[in-house]
Amino acid sequence: MWWIYALLSAFFASLTAIFAKVGVTNVNSDLATAIRTVVILIVAWGIVMARGELKGITELSKHNLLFLFLSGLATGLSWIFYYKALQIGKVSQVAPVDKLSIALTIILAMVFLKEALTLKVFFGALLIIGGTLVLIF
Repeated sequence: MWWIYALLSAFFASLTAIFAKVGVTNVNSDLATAIRTVVILIVAWGIVMARGELKGITELSKHNLLFLFLSGLATGLSWIFYYKALQIGKVSQVAPVDKLSIALTIILAMVFLKEALTLKVFFGALLIIGGTLVLIF
C-alpha cells in the first residue's frame, strides 16, 4: 500500500512544480512560499482535526518535537530555495536537480540511520544522479 501513497506523492509533487512556476511569475518568491505554507498549514491541521488525531499531540516527546521542528525547518528552507530556483530557472531543470535529494537522502540514511546500502539502492541512486546530469547539461 505504501507505493500507492508514494505514487500519489510524486504526482502531486509534479503538479506542485507546474503550479509554482506559474504562481511565482512576477511575485516575490519568499511571499509565494509563505502563501503556499499557509495553505499547507490549513490543509494539514484540517485533516488532523477531521480524523480526530489531535489527541495524539499530548503523546509527543521532546525528542519527537525537536526532530519534527528540525524537519519543518529543513522543509521551509527547501521550499524557499526551490521557489527561488523556479522563479529564475526552467521547471524541466529545477525539478530534476531538486530530486537529487533522493540520492542525498540515501547517503544521509546510511550515515545517520545506519541503513544498509544494497546494490539495488546504489545503482538506483547512480541512475538518479546520471539522469539529473543529463537533464541539466
